[in-house]
Amino acid sequence: MSAYRDKDPRIHGIQTKIRVVPDFPKQGIMFQDITTLLLDPKAFKDTIDLFVERYKGKNISVVAGIEARGFIFGPPIALAIGAKFVPLRKPKKLPGKVISEEYILEYGRDCLEMHVGAVEAGERALVVDDLIATGGTLCAAMNLLERVGAEVVECACVIELPDLKGRERLNGKPLYVLVESH
Repeated sequence: MSAYRDKDPRIHGIQTKIRVVPDFPKQGIMFQDITTLLLDPKAFKDTIDLFVERYKGKNISVVAGIEARGFIFGPPIALAIGAKFVPLRKPKKLPGKVISEEYILEYGRDCLEMHVGAVEAGERALVVDDLIATGGTLCAAMNLLERVGAEVVECACVIELPDLKGRERLNGKPLYVLVESH
């Protein structure tokens, strides 16, 4: 499911504000830079509003944002829908007890960590990130949340790179995106 396919009139404005940077962080990667989107208050607000409109009234109690760009979109969504925000961080960034999940991404290996006790069994969670490529990061995030008994309602990303087939790795979990990039 994507707002792009629904042809919401705000999508074009969002899409035009995303800069593509070739060969970053390494040769062959077409980096989708959302920092240019953030410089435009209307496009940034439209991005948040589209997600809030989708998730308001869905009884989501947790918005889990993936480091680092999920930290930009997740907190305003969480505040607007009355949910708590839980940061999913890179290793050794969270003090105290954590659980972790290692994963493979398109240009290496990584790991996500979450505080023990931040999410409780039975909570309804939304996973937020800026982009889905191969799906490894979103899968790791879902695994962390499901290991503590949360129900992942959906994953939400600003951008999808459909050619990398990340959606297929989500084991049928719904994914909502605003913009597709090829």
